[in-house]
Amino acid sequence: MRATFSTVNCKMEQQQQLQRSTSGSPRSPSSQPYLSVSVTDPVKLGNGVQGYISYRVITKTNLPEYQGHEKIVIRRYSDFDWLRDRLFHKYKGVFIPPLPEKSAVEKFRFSAEFIEMRRQGLDIFVNRIASHQELQHSEDLRTFLQADEETMERLRSQETGIFKKKPADLMQIFKDAQSKVSDIILGKEKPVEESNLEYEKLKHYIFELENHLAEAQKHAYHLVKRHRELGQSLSDFSKAVKLLGACEGDALGKAFSELGTKSEALSVKLQKEAHQLLMNFEEPLKDYVRAVQSIKATIAERANVFRHQCELAETMKLKEINLDKLMLTRSYKMGEAEHEYKEASYLTLKAENEEATRRFETIVRLMNEEIARFQEQKTLDMGIAFHEFAKGQVRLANSIADAWRSLLPKLEACSTQ
Repeated sequence: MRATFSTVNCKMEQQQQLQRSTSGSPRSPSSQPYLSVSVTDPVKLGNGVQGYISYRVITKTNLPEYQGHEKIVIRRYSDFDWLRDRLFHKYKGVFIPPLPEKSAVEKFRFSAEFIEMRRQGLDIFVNRIASHQELQHSEDLRTFLQADEETMERLRSQETGIFKKKPADLMQIFKDAQSKVSDIILGKEKPVEESNLEYEKLKHYIFELENHLAEAQKHAYHLVKRHRELGQSLSDFSKAVKLLGACEGDALGKAFSELGTKSEALSVKLQKEAHQLLMNFEEPLKDYVRAVQSIKATIAERANVFRHQCELAETMKLKEINLDKLMLTRSYKMGEAEHEYKEASYLTLKAENEEATRRFETIVRLMNEEIARFQEQKTLDMGIAFHEFAKGQVRLANSIADAWRSLLPKLEACSTQ
């Protein structure tokens, strides 16, 4: 989780430059390895449900495995989704960065604000991958950053993942899952779980963090809404008080006119501050909710691998018992060839069990590294987000106080006449 959060203005670029420099990758001097990616220029293509947004993805690098020092490709949201799906299935134990949400509401899907939030989120997503010590070497990342549009379309259409399996395969998966759940409910089988205190603490922390982040994000949303509603109310009030001033005498009319002007200016400031609050505060919180959900998916994968390892170990024990029995009865109940076949089957199972153990140990090691990285980056990102929030509130409060304070002498003069 390497990328810092940013704003739509130049501050966004400054923060991304800071993050990239600390990760030791993008935009470094040419003598050092670097990989810089920018998602820019969103363009709407098509109409209605067939409409989508395309983006220019600009890659600058001196890494030898890339084709030249600069590459520009056109990508759409589904291409980013393809990349994430590939990384999730290949890099078990690594926290794959989340994608920004995909709005299903037509009137919001192509709004300027949503498109900019999406572009910013996609830029953060791909730079998190490009600066990650494991993911940056992915062949799929190189494909994503360099392949032409026809190649990407072909790759997207390939049948990969559970949701692109044949109907018969899906039915079997659901039947197996249903049978497994029924066994557990009826007490025939108990779910196998890790008995690891540190792992239990990690899971508890992640679930608690998700709840608290979601709650904070919900209230951040209401803060944005409140700023916008207050801004709209001041705009309406401005129009009304200007009309009121137009039908009054000189002194009072002028005071009302200035009151309307100040209200209109404050309305604009509130709308701008609402946008800054959305981009600098609510979106980072929402992004971290998605990040935690990504961690939970990795935890689920770890649990699956652990259960598979336990099942193989149990099968191994049964095989060993059977082999011992066969050794005792070998002379008169089975031939040499049959015994060799049984032993070969056991050795194959043993190799599978050893591979499952190595895979589980790798996931545990990677998750320990990832959670440390996540904590470090979360501290940085949340610090930036809450600092920006506090600065914005101070800025807005000062603007409001200054505006009303400047009107007090004139309004007071009118009230004492």
